Amino acid sequence: MKSILNNQPIVTHTSKVLDRFLEYVQIDTQSDPHSSTFPSTDKQKNLGRLLVQQLQGMGVVDAHLDEFGYVYGTILSNTSKKVPVICFCSHMDTSPDCSGVGVKPIVHRNYQGEDIVLPDDPTQVIRQVDHPDLNQQIGNDLVTASGTTLLGADNKAGLAEIMDAVYFFMTHPEVLHGTIKILFTPDEEIGRGVNHIDLQKLGADFAYTIDGETCGSLENETFSADGVEIVIHGVSAHPGFAKGKMESAIKIASEIIAALPQESLSPEYTEGKEGFIHPIAIKGTVEQASIDLIIRDFVDEGLKQHEQILKSIVEAVMQGYPNSTFEFKVTAQYRNMKKVLDQYPQVVSFGLKAIEQVGLVPKLQSIRGGTDGSRLSYMGLPCPNIFAGEHAFHSKQEWVSVQDMQKAVETIIRLAIIWEQES
Repeated sequence: MKSILNNQPIVTHTSKVLDRFLEYVQIDTQSDPHSSTFPSTDKQKNLGRLLVQQLQGMGVVDAHLDEFGYVYGTILSNTSKKVPVICFCSHMDTSPDCSGVGVKPIVHRNYQGEDIVLPDDPTQVIRQVDHPDLNQQIGNDLVTASGTTLLGADNKAGLAEIMDAVYFFMTHPEVLHGTIKILFTPDEEIGRGVNHIDLQKLGADFAYTIDGETCGSLENETFSADGVEIVIHGVSAHPGFAKGKMESAIKIASEIIAALPQESLSPEYTEGKEGFIHPIAIKGTVEQASIDLIIRDFVDEGLKQHEQILKSIVEAVMQGYPNSTFEFKVTAQYRNMKKVLDQYPQVVSFGLKAIEQVGLVPKLQSIRGGTDGSRLSYMGLPCPNIFAGEHAFHSKQEWVSVQDMQKAVETIIRLAIIWEQES
């Protein structure tokens, strides 16, 4: 991979991003939403320890893993300019939605548009009709899992890309840059990725998560998100003598779920900037049942509207059960980072400029989800999201392009250089 650096020497970088990626995905790092520990699974630290060892081997002398499973490291400035400190961040955990044990990555060379049948489960077939971004991958090398697990490109592609960029800077001291901070987080997939970050120790002014999808994309906008827990207190009675007495919390909860909007305000029927109400768990007994839901919208007012719709549905259902009661608890999860990023336009504009300089057409996008950057932005560290090349995440059909990963490495490098040049 050749990088031509504006106003700086022309240097050649032999990318090892694929080798790094193949190593990382074989380490099981699934997080666990039901765990009360932090990180939620101790096995995430196994990858953290390896990353620290590799960073130290590159000369990042302060690289370390803290008690909470975060990896911190610093590439010192080599310029006389005063440059804002930037951070590159990716998460180490993989989703609990699909098995991450025993991942067997497969490299498919010179993809030509054919269906990719995954050998350990031939029912898992990656087809262009289901994955339109494959149309842009003709001639590229793709990496998949073997069919029984996710791959872990979300977000180990980002890890590999940042590590490859670190290697570049540590082996090319002639390329000028400011101080660069490295941050790898646990538990992003279960919404806890920034719970114990020490921002004072990190010492960054701006950050970029490397956790996006399509090559060339930069995301400056996320959903705003709340969680809702509805607890139903029914009336229990012996089923043989329940007439006129029993009010089953299980049935009440089921009626609430059935009354939710079916063809609007649900993930199955929304796209773009449309928000939704989505039940993610239900449990209970006749006496008490609970429903957990997530509420999503790009504007905070939309969240409140969706929550009021949901509460109205609950109240309407409860009218049929006069002796039962309910609790309705809303928990804020994260907010649309665009509100913060709009106050620091250079953070996004420099990202788009870096993408353009590596020969790509920049795509400024919104993400129907959230990243660590959503919460980091509101914690005082403005943080858009740059592509890592990951696709079909949280599934057995997850895939990533080697060439897209290499472009992500180049983008990280360019971005650090632009911050130095523009300071």
